[in-house]
Amino acid sequence: MSVTAVLIPPTSRRVLGILWAGVAVVLAAAIALAWFGTSAAVAQTGTNEQFLAWNARQPGVQTTASGLQYKVLKAGEGAHPTDADVALIKYKGSLRDGTVFDENERAPLPVAQVVPGFSEGLKLMQKGGKYRLWIKPELGYGDRDTGGTIPPNSVLTFDVELLEFIPMAVLQQMQMQQMMRGQGAPGAPGGR
Repeated sequence: MSVTAVLIPPTSRRVLGILWAGVAVVLAAAIALAWFGTSAAVAQTGTNEQFLAWNARQPGVQTTASGLQYKVLKAGEGAHPTDADVALIKYKGSLRDGTVFDENERAPLPVAQVVPGFSEGLKLMQKGGKYRLWIKPELGYGDRDTGGTIPPNSVLTFDVELLEFIPMAVLQQMQMQQMMRGQGAPGAPGGR
């Protein structure tokens, strides 16, 4: 049996340089994909600060001077509620892990009597608007134990739709009139 030798010409330095440059590009791309692919998972399981820093970079998320993060899901129209108003809202509140701790289809809430981050978020909205709010602990319940399903130092996520709002004084006047009607006050329908 005979062996035939085939001569292989040497590879030029230019071709080797291109080959190594290609390997470096592929390696850099793999590292970038691994980093960006896992950054969401790291943020979800990391500290509140890591999560909020990651969340602030997501498309459409805005951060106020106080640190409230929000995203406009649907813009509303008209005026904004103030601390003197009562807002009628539809909302769902959850923790970072998705645990829903509260939701309501039609809840009247005094704007000034909710946690600071929720109040700030309501005052950004307009009637008919839908927002997602991320409330850091300092603007929520902080390190307090609420005695419910919200652990201390929790980032709260709310999906909120502003259905309507009216001044607190108008609501109180309407309630007073209703009470008077219910008691059969003089001049009231059914009254004496």
